[in-house]
Amino acid sequence: MAQATDRQHSIFRNLDWWTIGIYLALLVFGWISVCGASYTYGDTDIFTLDSRSGMQIVWIGTSLVLGFVLLMLDDRYFDTFAYVIYGVLVLLLFVTIFNPHEIKGSRSWLVLGPMRLQPAEFAKFATALALAKLMSTYGYNIHQWKHFAAALGVVLLPMLLIVGQKETGSALVYLSFFLMFYREGMPGSILFTGVAMVVYFVVGIKYEPDLLWETPTSLGKFVVLLLVQLFTSGMIYLYCHEKGKALGMSLFCLGVTLLALLFAKFVIPFDVVWVQLVISFLVIVYLLFQSLATRLSNYLLIALFAVGSIVFFYSADYVLNDVMKPHQRVRINVLLGLEEDLAGAGYNVHQSEIAIGSGGLRGKGFLNGTQTKLKFVPEQDTDFIFCTVGEEEGFLGSAGVLLLFLALVLRLIHLAERQTFKFGRVYGYCVLSIFLFHLFINVGMVLGLTPVIGIPLPFFSYGGSSLWGFTILLFIFMRIDAGRNLVRT
Repeated sequence: MAQATDRQHSIFRNLDWWTIGIYLALLVFGWISVCGASYTYGDTDIFTLDSRSGMQIVWIGTSLVLGFVLLMLDDRYFDTFAYVIYGVLVLLLFVTIFNPHEIKGSRSWLVLGPMRLQPAEFAKFATALALAKLMSTYGYNIHQWKHFAAALGVVLLPMLLIVGQKETGSALVYLSFFLMFYREGMPGSILFTGVAMVVYFVVGIKYEPDLLWETPTSLGKFVVLLLVQLFTSGMIYLYCHEKGKALGMSLFCLGVTLLALLFAKFVIPFDVVWVQLVISFLVIVYLLFQSLATRLSNYLLIALFAVGSIVFFYSADYVLNDVMKPHQRVRINVLLGLEEDLAGAGYNVHQSEIAIGSGGLRGKGFLNGTQTKLKFVPEQDTDFIFCTVGEEEGFLGSAGVLLLFLALVLRLIHLAERQTFKFGRVYGYCVLSIFLFHLFINVGMVLGLTPVIGIPLPFFSYGGSSLWGFTILLFIFMRIDAGRNLVRT
């Protein structure tokens, strides 16, 4: 008994109280925001369980209890039972696909009497544990494709099941694990490829209708194909260390493209994109030849990057116009500025921007926001809760909240880097990646900078599943960190 008590004292001595303090501060500000977002003029009691602010107190209280219980567990349990926890959550995700309760077009909720639980929120920490377990296994090497493929499988399985629940937003959160992969040694070229695909999609779709220099050449297609060629040349320099070949390829692509553009402008108008496609084909053939001649696989991989880039770009337009549902297509067009639709897909973001802008520097004060009180902003206490912060607390309050999140992010980086075992470090970076993704996308969509995909703001958005999921995610890491230097018996 004395040994157990000493162990508990050691845990609390080693616990990172700075992170706990930030967590508690976020809970307090989150409740104030939920209260402000759900309050209706004339309400006499904001603490009753019939109100959302009252129920959020229940979720906060149970989250604190849940966090305390996690701190009392032996941290070795998380390593030992990582795969078991992952298997149980994957099974729950699978079962949820077939549940008869559809809420807002999604089958992501399990209805248990008066309670509703969203397994996708809990699958995040389960996936993080499974990844930490896998990647800390003796002999694991992320540079070996079979090992990296196994980690990708751990991520993609719950992601696909969540897509099957028609909950695309929650599924996209799992892309955040690539930040952890990068920290653990994933080649930067993979991360760059993902960023390049986003650039191709945004630039290509946004500027495709525009014509270049009064020629029948799509500006979007022209820029994307030119980027593919320049990116390919840059990769030859970085990964093959051939400065001369990279420079020569760049000058060839730019020179021929410029001559074709001048010919189309002043002699015979034609679509320069066809010339760019021929240039790209010649570049790919050259890379394949170099791969065979030098027996360097890097040339082959760069060729695959070029082919994949072109295939991705030309398939993006097809997916946008022929695969996506109309409401999804409109959301992307609104985000890219191709449509305005203030009464439809752009309504949420437009009203959110009005609410934030009306807050000014210091805000309108607690429970005094007009946009939120009059319910102009849909989902204002869940996905769009940050607009309540902006309206009632103003720029200063919004900046304060973002600084709190920044402090949490920096603290998580510090804790992850000081782990003595790879299991703790991998899990810590998984936690960090998930929080970063939620923060960036949620605040971005409220400001009209990112697509509206419907994911909560950690510790702010109303709901038990979200709050419990983030609490479990964080406190498991707190417990792992607290036990990093304990003597095992």
